[in-house]
Amino acid sequence: MSHGLYVSFWLPTVVLGAALAIKLPSILKLWRDPLLRAVGGLLVFACAVFVFAAPKTIAWTNRVTGVPNIAAPWVYSLLTALSASWLLLIIAWRNGRTERSAQTRRATRWVVSVYAGVVVALWVLFALADVPVEQIRDLDTYYANTPFMREEILLYLLAHTVACSVTARLVWNWSRTEGLDAWLRWGLRFLGAGYVTNLLFSAAKLTAVGARWTGHDLDWLNTDIAPSAACIAATLVAVGFIVPHAGQYLQERWRIRRRHRSLKPLSRLMRDVTGAREPFDLRATPELRLIRRETFIRDALLQLARHLDDDLRARSYDAGVALGFERGRAQALAAAVTLLDAVEARGRALRHPEPPEAARTASPASSASPASSTSPASPASLADPSGSPASLADPSGSPASLADPSGSSGPTGRSSCSGASGPSGSSRPDTTYLLREIQAVSRVLRHPVDIQAVRAHAAAPAESLSTHE
Repeated sequence: MSHGLYVSFWLPTVVLGAALAIKLPSILKLWRDPLLRAVGGLLVFACAVFVFAAPKTIAWTNRVTGVPNIAAPWVYSLLTALSASWLLLIIAWRNGRTERSAQTRRATRWVVSVYAGVVVALWVLFALADVPVEQIRDLDTYYANTPFMREEILLYLLAHTVACSVTARLVWNWSRTEGLDAWLRWGLRFLGAGYVTNLLFSAAKLTAVGARWTGHDLDWLNTDIAPSAACIAATLVAVGFIVPHAGQYLQERWRIRRRHRSLKPLSRLMRDVTGAREPFDLRATPELRLIRRETFIRDALLQLARHLDDDLRARSYDAGVALGFERGRAQALAAAVTLLDAVEARGRALRHPEPPEAARTASPASSASPASSTSPASPASLADPSGSPASLADPSGSPASLADPSGSSGPTGRSSCSGASGPSGSSRPDTTYLLREIQAVSRVLRHPVDIQAVRAHAAAPAESLSTHE
């Protein structure tokens, strides 16, 4: 059992040390913040308590100093300082940098002075006590009836119990506050559970000591229950400090990686446009990889601007709504249909470039025909024959297109496909929605069946009109 107890003392030390390592950069960077200083002091004293309360460390301290049981007032002093740090944390947490700073300073001075007085009294009482027989594990019950040592044991336990009771009550109250971040709420719950378990440590110690005063033997509470409760409590407190930071960090990393993965379909599609892929570096951070992928996609989308068909987008949006998709998804599906059509149109234009003479002599009526501009059977009409560079310089030229497919210039709710006219009179399709909502567009690319349904439904009116004419 002694070996198991020894291990249990070092387990909370490791967890507390991890919590201190996580908080240390913030503590050093923002040292003037009283809340961070209180957290740092609490973790330092908590680590020190479990280092010096380990049975082997107690024996080493007594041997090095040559004073039997001198480790007792030293560990009691550290535990008292830890109790004071709990109260200082509560004071800084509750008031912070508010108009009650004067009240905060008074409360801080009161706690420091009272608990510093307790530490001084512990050493005075130890100097007056007669404790010649070294006790590694059960000093509190062994000397429970010894003058001055009896008072010392009672003093440190009362100081610990008061601080723990106040801290546990306030932490539990705060954990039920509305509007807290979920990770912070869980951290407070772990802290509250840790302080409640600390009360079990004090209760076990006080019960065992009180039993000695009445002539009974409940030493097992002091040697078995109290140390186990202290280890569990310290671990819970350390986890309470770790959870908010680790949880928020992992959540943010997961959000970034999920966003990066969700852009993969759109990134693959854009490789057909650029003939390349986004820069990749194994040493790059997740944030940098996300930025590079988003930049790559947006740059490729701008290259497609002259091939976008606003009328196809408007009809695809109407088709999506008609098929029962909600507005946001219908908007994304319409953008995906328009984007796929633009990629195909660009590919056809590259394979079969239009002769310059044909472009100059092309009939305006034929280029404006609804059948030729929207029918999948007329690939040449999907590209903007003017190739106006203004469409790349100002991709948001048409406020009534992709940015709001439900926008209407007439009673039908359909937006005009004319766009903004450049110097040559050609339309400049709007890429605002595509550039802004690349996540939504990329997600719907994972559902080709939905895209095909919208595309077919959107093409049906144009094909009927062409056949009728």
